[in-house]
Amino acid sequence: MKRRERFLIGAGLLLALGLLAIFALSRLTPYQEELKHGPSPEARRNPYLAAETFLRQRDLKVRRADNLAELGDLPSTGQTLLLLGDRGNMTPRQAERLLDWAGKGGHLLLIAERLWDEDDGKSGDLLLDRLGVQQYLSEDLDDDEENGQQDPDADRYPRLTKLYLENETAPAYIDFDTRFHLYDANNLAHAWANSGKATHLLQLYYGAGLVTVLSDPWIWQNQQIADYDNAWLLWYLTQDSAVTLLHRAERDGLFTLLGRHFPEALAVLALLLAFALWAVGQRRGPLLAPLSRARRQLEEHLRGGADFQLRHGGQQVLIQTLQRDIQRRARRRHPGFERLDVARQWQVLGRLTRLPASAISQAMRPLPAQRLPAPDFTRQVAHLQTLRNAL
Repeated sequence: MKRRERFLIGAGLLLALGLLAIFALSRLTPYQEELKHGPSPEARRNPYLAAETFLRQRDLKVRRADNLAELGDLPSTGQTLLLLGDRGNMTPRQAERLLDWAGKGGHLLLIAERLWDEDDGKSGDLLLDRLGVQQYLSEDLDDDEENGQQDPDADRYPRLTKLYLENETAPAYIDFDTRFHLYDANNLAHAWANSGKATHLLQLYYGAGLVTVLSDPWIWQNQQIADYDNAWLLWYLTQDSAVTLLHRAERDGLFTLLGRHFPEALAVLALLLAFALWAVGQRRGPLLAPLSRARRQLEEHLRGGADFQLRHGGQQVLIQTLQRDIQRRARRRHPGFERLDVARQWQVLGRLTRLPASAISQAMRPLPAQRLPAPDFTRQVAHLQTLRNAL
């Protein structure tokens, strides 16, 4: 083939490839795709990281505390303490110190953690009880109480909390959890915010300082702080002050820290432990013969065990075992249950299970000294099982 022919063939191929490339490019449509990798490890560890960042962007000084012991040297004047962590282990002395700190000019913001108990006359929340603030479930409010919480925009946005400010024509909207309601028993609050049927923010003066009580803290967590006016409320309550944020009452334990900083070492240790258990657990000796299919069923074993206890321990042992199980469950549902007298315990059981008083007394009364007839014994066991299942 002559050089001229090869040149023409090559030029033709290049021209064809160029035309094909131009056609392909004309058919392509550029687009952008955003890949979301989820929250960063720091955001997963700190649910209020966005809140801290937001406050720092507003030129507020933000400090993070890990436990109440770090607050001993915190000044009062010009300070706001966001007490967002669980206070289940708080002592009366610590609660007194926090309120003394607020009384000297600090702003204490806390979350209502427990419901008010009408029978005990307290909630068990040391700070709420001292402030005279009571928390209820919104569904338990009377119609009169609900009507008393209505505002002009309640019908339009009943599930949003409205905060009205002086000289403002429209309220701020915050999406508190409407299942909870705060009640100012001493009528000391000078500011509050309501949803359609409940109060979710109370603010009252305490000595030379200020105390703000919220029904829940989730509005300021990473996922919710950007909704509605949640972030604005955080700024409004902390403006012109330094902020200390306590959202974890205790430090991480040893295993939590090891898992965070040495996950590979823990994985290797787990594999070594699994291998050791496998080596120790290898079978030695002949295989056992398969069990007979004619062996007893589970129901027969349970019935046999109950018959054995009835013969050797009597009716008292079976009845008392069921009654103690009911009392253990009641203590989990109602702290301080064991310190109540018998009549009060029966009242609490009735409220927790919604069973009539006659059923409670029939189940929890002690057995007489003489042996009960079989029908009466069976009937009391049925009452106890019904009561236990209701807990």
